[in-house]
Amino acid sequence: MTFKSFLRTFRVLTLRNVNHPLGLIGLMVMYLSGIPMVVLLLLDALGFLDSPYVGIFTFLVLPAGFALGALLVALGRWRAHRRTDESDSPLYPFPRWDLNNGEDRNRFVVMIVGGTLLLIVVATLSYRGVEYTESVGFCGKTCHTVMQPEYTAYSNSPHARVSCVECHIGPGADWYVRSKLSGLRQVWAVITNSYNRPIGTPIHNLRPARETCEQCHWPQKFHGDKVLVKRHYDEDEENSELVNALVLKVGGGGKESGFATGIHWHIDLDVDYIADESREDIKWIRATRPDGSTAVFVQDGFDPPADFVETSEIRRMDCLDCHNRPTHTYEEPDVAVNEAITAGLIDKSIPYIKRETMAAIKGDYPTQEDARREIPLRMAAYYDKEMPDAGWAGKPAFQKAVQTAVDIYSRNIFPKMKVAWGTYPNHIGHEASPGCFRCHDDSHSTADGKTISQDCDTCHTLLAWEERDPEILHQLFP
Repeated sequence: MTFKSFLRTFRVLTLRNVNHPLGLIGLMVMYLSGIPMVVLLLLDALGFLDSPYVGIFTFLVLPAGFALGALLVALGRWRAHRRTDESDSPLYPFPRWDLNNGEDRNRFVVMIVGGTLLLIVVATLSYRGVEYTESVGFCGKTCHTVMQPEYTAYSNSPHARVSCVECHIGPGADWYVRSKLSGLRQVWAVITNSYNRPIGTPIHNLRPARETCEQCHWPQKFHGDKVLVKRHYDEDEENSELVNALVLKVGGGGKESGFATGIHWHIDLDVDYIADESREDIKWIRATRPDGSTAVFVQDGFDPPADFVETSEIRRMDCLDCHNRPTHTYEEPDVAVNEAITAGLIDKSIPYIKRETMAAIKGDYPTQEDARREIPLRMAAYYDKEMPDAGWAGKPAFQKAVQTAVDIYSRNIFPKMKVAWGTYPNHIGHEASPGCFRCHDDSHSTADGKTISQDCDTCHTLLAWEERDPEILHQLFP
C-alpha cells in the first residue's frame, strides 16, 4: 500500500462517519481531544510536565473527550444506517468487503492497524489515568487550599515516601471502589465549597489499620525497650537546657510467641470501646483476653442506659487509636522549637531566643503570608529595642533562627483552613493531649472496682527528669 492510497482510504473511512451530524460532531471532538492529548503525552514522557492541573487534562479530561467523540461517531454511524429511502432500503448501508479486492483490502488493513493503535493508546491512557489519580501529586496538590495542611504535614513526616493510596486504600478492589465513591463526594464538597474547615478527624470510614499499616509494621514482632532522650529549653536568658531520659517499653509479642509485654501488649487482647465522635472521650471499654475471658470498664460517673452497648458504635482498637497522626503530624510549638534548638537551627546563645521564638510563632496572623512578613519584624523589633548594641538583627545566626521560626509556623498553621496549634491532637504520649490517659486514668472501673492502671512504670521507666546533665547518659553513652 502506497502512502497515497493510505490517505485515500483514510479519507473514505473518515467521510463515511460524517453522514450524520452526530458523526461529524464526534469526529471534531476526537480531533480536538486527540491532537493536544498526543502532544501532552509526549511532553509528559520527556519530563516537561509537573503541574497537577495539566495532568488532569492529559490523563482524565482529554481521554474522556476522545472516548466521547468515538461514542458519538459510532452512534452517528448507527443513526445514518437507520435512514431509509422510498423503498425502505438503508441510505447508508454497512459496507461489504471483499478481501480479494485491493481497495477493500487496503481499507481493512487501515482499520486493523488504526484500531490496534487506538486500542494501545486507550489502554495506556486508562492505565496512566488510574496511576495518576493514585499519585501523591494528585491527592495533595489538585485541591490546593483544602489539602495544603495535610500535604504539608505528610511531606515532613516519617511516611513521606509512602504514597497516599497505600494507607487510604490499600490492596484489593473492594476498598478501591469505596475510595473512589468517597472521592466523588469529596470532589462535590470542593466544587460547592461545603467542605469542613478544618477537615474533620478522625476519618470514620478509613480502612482498618491491620489491612494497611500492618502490611509493613508487624506488632507481634516488636520486642524490647528503647531509650528515649528529650531535650528542652527554658524561656530564660540562657535558654537553659534540661534533659528528660526514659526507657520506653515498646514491647510486643502476642499469641504466636506465647507472651506479650510493654506498650504493644495491647495487641495481645481484643480491645473494643465506645467513644464520642472525636474518640477522645471514651465511655466504655471491653478487653477480651487470649483465654476468652473479658473485662468491661465503664467511665466513672457515667451510668449507661440499658441499651447503650446495643445502640452504640463499638470500635475495635487498632494502631490508629494511639498512632492517630502517623503521617499527617502537626507539631506542638514547644516541641518544634526545642527540636530546632537541639538541631542547631536556632542558636541558643542568643538571649531569650526560645521565649521570643515561641511568642512569634504563637501570634495571631490572618494569613500565612502575613506571618512570613510579621514574624521576622516582631523578633527583630524585640532585640533592636532591648539589646540595640548587640546588633542581633543583622547577624547570620539570628537570621537563621528567624527563618526557622517562619518554617515552623508555615508547616503547622494554615489560617485559611482554620488549622491552629492543637487543632489536631496527637495521642502518642500524654503531654499535649490526653492520649494514653483516655483509658489509663484510674477512672474506668469494672463492676468489682478494678481500674485501668495509670502507673507510669507500665509504659516507661524514668532515668532522668528535668536534669541539666544527667549522669545516667554518661553511663549509657560514654
